[in-house]
Amino acid sequence: MRKFILDINPATGELIEKIKCSSPGEVASGVKLARKAFKIWSKTPLKKRISLFKNIARDLVKEKKQIGKLITMEMGKLYKSAQGECEGTAYAIEENIKLAELAAKTEVFKEGKYTTELHRVPLGVVAAITPWNFPVGMPESLLTPAILMGNTVVFKPSENTPMTGKALYEIYNRYLPKGVINLLQGAEEVGEIILNSDIDMVAFVGSQPVGKKIMEACSKRLNRLVLELGGKDPMIVLKDADLDKAVPYAVHGSLRNSGQVCVSVERIYVEDKIAGEFEKRVLEEIKKYRVGSGFEDVDMGPMVNESQRTHVLNQIDEARKKGAKLLFGGDKIDREGYFMQPTLLTNLSEKHDIMVTETFGPVVCIQRVKNADEAVEKANNSTFGLGATVWTKNMHKGKQIAERVESGMIGVNQGIGGVSGTPWVGIKQSGFGYLGSVDGMRQFTVPKKITYKHK
Repeated sequence: MRKFILDINPATGELIEKIKCSSPGEVASGVKLARKAFKIWSKTPLKKRISLFKNIARDLVKEKKQIGKLITMEMGKLYKSAQGECEGTAYAIEENIKLAELAAKTEVFKEGKYTTELHRVPLGVVAAITPWNFPVGMPESLLTPAILMGNTVVFKPSENTPMTGKALYEIYNRYLPKGVINLLQGAEEVGEIILNSDIDMVAFVGSQPVGKKIMEACSKRLNRLVLELGGKDPMIVLKDADLDKAVPYAVHGSLRNSGQVCVSVERIYVEDKIAGEFEKRVLEEIKKYRVGSGFEDVDMGPMVNESQRTHVLNQIDEARKKGAKLLFGGDKIDREGYFMQPTLLTNLSEKHDIMVTETFGPVVCIQRVKNADEAVEKANNSTFGLGATVWTKNMHKGKQIAERVESGMIGVNQGIGGVSGTPWVGIKQSGFGYLGSVDGMRQFTVPKKITYKHK
């Protein structure tokens, strides 16, 4: 087992810091502390828990510049976006507070002479294992619901963003009682030790293959699970789409955060009739993108590491060899760090791996289709089912198509975000359980029935 992880700046390739991995003993100690803290924290009134979380939200905004700098240094995100992530995460905490108040309410059912009270009780110790692409926002989406609902946690941030993870932990730990949150550092080996420790639940955001391994490990103890896994999000562009809106969305949705977003636009299906015009306008848009360090005035930063960049470049090469047309980009950028060109591929089909396997990189992938039915068929021909979008001026038709698309979140002429209080949910192999919403908060509890006879 390795003793250190090397925290590398993806814009320079230079070492930021060597981070000590948590030993098996430290994992056991963290879980033991969480178990001990659970006895008191689980009995702490929700009102008291909420007051502590309001402080956490406030400090996230107050420290957005320092934390934003860490995010940009560790994974390459544009500095402005990194600060925005901290602000958005503070807002998410406030939203989760409202949801927790609703989710924790005791429900009362009456039938004849009997009353049943349905209480929501915490599970115990939750292992939160989180990714690097949104190293503040994604951990919060697991940590806040788990802790607000009365659980304690052991938190392992990604090995690509350990210092950001530590900074987030320190804000939570500043206000929470000792042992309620416990930081563990390391890569896959540490994750495996955590999975085999005395925990009650795993909450994970990351890739589909790792999610399957976690589910297998949890089956031994029948631990509860929430898995938010990858996507291969389709964008369906019909012949009557408003290209002034669809084209910028296609490009930004594919290239945002260097394409390293679980709901990136990864497959675009465009009707033949407008495909030529759509491709021409996408090419014009992509040429405007400036690439550089997240601290520079640019539109796109580096990839997180060499292996992720290599994966994307291999997919592009495979597609070209099998007949795809490269209209722009497709290569590394000759400078220090893990930069690559924003890329546009057309003449694609399901024979190309880049239309099947998650890319997680800055590539716009376009496939022409005859009609809406073919677009829906191809969109659904996937093990993924996270997000999707449909673009047409006919809203009625757009909603009908959205109902046929096999994804958990679908936007018609817009992104997939949705109104506050609705879940972040993937179907098929893009998720197991879900986050956000009242029911999402309740994933971190179990129902407990108390029934009695009333007079």
